[in-house]
Amino acid sequence: MEQLSFADLEYARKRRRTKREKFLTEMDRLIPWDDFVERIKPVYYRKRKGRPPRDPETMLRMYLLQIWYRLSDDALEDAVYDSYAMRRFMHLDFIRESVPDATTLARFRRLLQKSGLAKEFSDTITELLKQKKKTLRRGTLLEATLPAAAKRAGAKKKP
Repeated sequence: MEQLSFADLEYARKRRRTKREKFLTEMDRLIPWDDFVERIKPVYYRKRKGRPPRDPETMLRMYLLQIWYRLSDDALEDAVYDSYAMRRFMHLDFIRESVPDATTLARFRRLLQKSGLAKEFSDTITELLKQKKKTLRRGTLLEATLPAAAKRAGAKKKP
């Protein structure tokens, strides 16, 4: 069992869960992380010159935060440092590691786009949300939510 930090203990005592925390918890449960990471590994960077690559799951989580909250690379890096909910979603422990920097995220995003995985992951997540009768509304940092999908006009109600 991993030891909790003082920040974890303090955060656990708060009385109300934010919309962001609820959204990220639901998405964390919904996404098949192991499957997605296995699809990334064949195209992910091999250790070459320069910095060693970051964990692909960490990078994928950061990439998805960027998509959902429509943040630039730099703004997302700052947001993860500022938001405990985002840090938890990324499974980061600041005692052991830092947030991947904006350049690392940009390279990872280009890798996903070039390999076609960005679209594949987006389509998979959209399908998983449809199965749960949810829609994803992307928005500003404070607005990303998972409302119930709107019923089509003329759809009959179930008795």
